[in-house]
Amino acid sequence: MVAKRRLALAAFVLPLALAACSGSDSNKDLDNLDNQLVDSANGADPAVTGALNDQIMVDPSLAGQRNGDAARPPSRPYSGGVPQGSGTTKLDTAKLMHTPKPVAAEKCSQCEAASKSLTVGELARRQKQGNLGGCAKSLNYSAGWANRLPKDVPLLPNARVTEAAGSTAGKCRLRVVSFWSDLPMQTVLDWYYTKVANSGFTAEHQVDGKEHILGGTRVSDDGAYVLFMTPRKGGGTSVDLVTNNGT
Repeated sequence: MVAKRRLALAAFVLPLALAACSGSDSNKDLDNLDNQLVDSANGADPAVTGALNDQIMVDPSLAGQRNGDAARPPSRPYSGGVPQGSGTTKLDTAKLMHTPKPVAAEKCSQCEAASKSLTVGELARRQKQGNLGGCAKSLNYSAGWANRLPKDVPLLPNARVTEAAGSTAGKCRLRVVSFWSDLPMQTVLDWYYTKVANSGFTAEHQVDGKEHILGGTRVSDDGAYVLFMTPRKGGGTSVDLVTNNGT
């Protein structure tokens, strides 16, 4: 191995030394000497000779990935857009009950709580209905809590969850979920009103500006829920849901 390294080194060093010391030699003589030394080095190492004589292999499936790490402009601008949804949600509205007309919320403490809350946890802490805020201190944040809502107040079909939290500390079954849907607000209201009314909950519908609030309780298990809904720009509805009897 040492001899091979020396031969390879000589192939590069000797032509440079001769060019520096023999200014009167012709270029043709130098080229001949270079070729002789390189041929000698390649002949001494069969692996080098074989590698030089082999054809270059090209993988067509990887050809488009060449220069993947090169610092050059992309072929087209990068997109920072949000992926498109799966289209308009299809929901059977034939059997939905109609939500009662809202009552103007003159002194709506729930509306104030919703407007001042930056997180679902803070929203839950501000709720007084059915002791919804009692377990807020032990909330844990995870999108998985959206799958643990009670069957009586479930997640809207095809909802896009943006934040979720829950607690199972002690006797707590608090669930708080923020999501949006491409469905109009009236359809969302009617869907949830039908769910809670058929499950024995009371339902009070209030409105404060553009925000609608649907909330109620159930005596049989001290269950409670409250939903805050606002229209989204471009269509659809944003929803904050708080309930105290999750699974």
